[in-house]
Amino acid sequence: MITDMRIGHGYDVHRLVEGRDLILGGVNIPHEKGLLGHSDADVLTHAVMDALLGARAMGDIGKHFPDTDAEWKGADSLKLAERVRDIVCTDGWRIGNMDVTVLAQAPKLAPHIMSMRQNLARVFKIDLDRISIKATTEEKLGFTGEKLGMATHAVVLLLKDL
Repeated sequence: MITDMRIGHGYDVHRLVEGRDLILGGVNIPHEKGLLGHSDADVLTHAVMDALLGARAMGDIGKHFPDTDAEWKGADSLKLAERVRDIVCTDGWRIGNMDVTVLAQAPKLAPHIMSMRQNLARVFKIDLDRISIKATTEEKLGFTGEKLGMATHAVVLLLKDL
């Protein structure tokens, strides 16, 4: 019997720059630009981690992995996500599901979504059918529409059994 539920929302944004790999959901996506950040700048995984931490009222990824700490320079966000899973999934809490939307004008992400879902399912130890990832453009409006950056929204449900 479920005795408690918590919902978390995460949002992350990174600037697109030349000379960086574009990594989303742990997938290296061919593109002329990548995301700028202290770690690998995986905007999708960062939003999911923030949603999970938020659902437990445990701060955000900046609190746990500050960009002022050289330990996290160039870090693989999927490795950080494993640590977040271990922080959040304690005291009987488990991940119910996650719904993620990536805002990006380019490149086309549809061919990569299944691989992203598989990576998140493996890292967060949940069934693939509990992870939704969608991509949308913003019709060439705003910083994402002008291809200056990418953003991601993530919503997660945490459950605690009796």
